[in-house]
Amino acid sequence: MIISTKQMLLNAKRSRYAVPAFNIHNLETMQVVFETCFEMRSPVIIAMSTSTIEYAGGDYIVGISEVASNKYDIPVAVHLDHFKDTAEIKKYIKWGFKSCMIDASHHGFGENVAITREIADYAHLFGASVEAEIGVIGGTEDNVSVDERDAMFTNPKDAVRFVEQTDIDSLAVAIGTAHGLYKGEPKLDFGRLSEIASLVDVPLVLHGASDVPDEMIKKAISLGICKVNIATDLKIPFGTAVRDFFLQNPSETDPRKYMAPGKAAMKEVVKHKIEVCGSFGKV
Repeated sequence: MIISTKQMLLNAKRSRYAVPAFNIHNLETMQVVFETCFEMRSPVIIAMSTSTIEYAGGDYIVGISEVASNKYDIPVAVHLDHFKDTAEIKKYIKWGFKSCMIDASHHGFGENVAITREIADYAHLFGASVEAEIGVIGGTEDNVSVDERDAMFTNPKDAVRFVEQTDIDSLAVAIGTAHGLYKGEPKLDFGRLSEIASLVDVPLVLHGASDVPDEMIKKAISLGICKVNIATDLKIPFGTAVRDFFLQNPSETDPRKYMAPGKAAMKEVVKHKIEVCGSFGKV
């Protein structure tokens, strides 16, 4: 049975670990995540972007997840990641998605609140949980000034007002992470994270966690992060392993053979991320 992320993340908050949210793209990547999380007894969030749903199909994603949730006795949530279109979110919630992120962070505070509250009110009617973002999580360059960087980060007082006015279930915070790979070592504002965690009651989410050193992730979890998003760190080993296979077997045409090394390489990363998040054995 597919569930929402609400209780899953509250359990993580209470016990000081994080649930990994793995961004998947097809059957093979979903199989790797489900099988590995089952082996390690970890709750799991299957996350997908708008482009992934356009590629794989939302109905297929829900169908595969339902099969997996019945096959493996672990908590399974399917999550809409960084969706901006409210109509799309409502459509997919009706299809069976039990978790969504409405990303209206590019709007001003008031409009962000209004859009987010609309989705929260709707999703809760269907037993779905809602994540939202305040602040900007992007491909921040190292030459951004301190003042500019501070303006992009989540303001703790704004976070309190945002949570109170939207009735969201979890909050994505901007503390220095970015999507994709970093040019240098990321600089996370742990003081800001600690202050936000002390002021708001909902679980906190860390986006852009790929390529962030393990110790930084662990420290963020110790300070209140309850969900860690992982995407790029999965794609690179999968793609590299498939590419290496073709270099050695250029005439191979059987997907079952060339997908296998990609799955094996990705599995090692999934196992490692579960260990870093501390979610192993939490089922």
